[in-house]
Amino acid sequence: MKPILDHIGIAVKDLDAAVQTYRALGFEPGSIDDVPGFGVKIAFLPMGDGSIELVQPVSDAGAMAKFLSKKGPGFHHICLRVEDIRAELARLEGLGVQVVDREPREGAHGALVAFLHPKSTGGVLIELVQKTEEKA
Repeated sequence: MKPILDHIGIAVKDLDAAVQTYRALGFEPGSIDDVPGFGVKIAFLPMGDGSIELVQPVSDAGAMAKFLSKKGPGFHHICLRVEDIRAELARLEGLGVQVVDREPREGAHGALVAFLHPKSTGGVLIELVQKTEEKA
């Protein structure tokens, strides 16, 4: 099965303010959650078959805080939904794609996630996600 665009990630400094901006554009958050393993708070805004993910760091440490201090708010990543994330990571590594996460980590709603390095993907950070059955 081919991957499906799951969401587009947008880095924000103030999640509440960003949610209000997107509400003005007609979006309503489907969920707002803390993701402790990544040190972020997120809001998913459903859109068609996918969503926009607003991502705010919860401390000055961590990858998202570093990204914001270096590049400022804005586009961060695209996320592709896959059926078997471990098999997909192995396949991509076999093709020479540089992965950030060799093993998937727990993301929002218990989904398994892993990132591909922008050096191997034309400068775009790509997240792979395997949804759990209840959140698929």
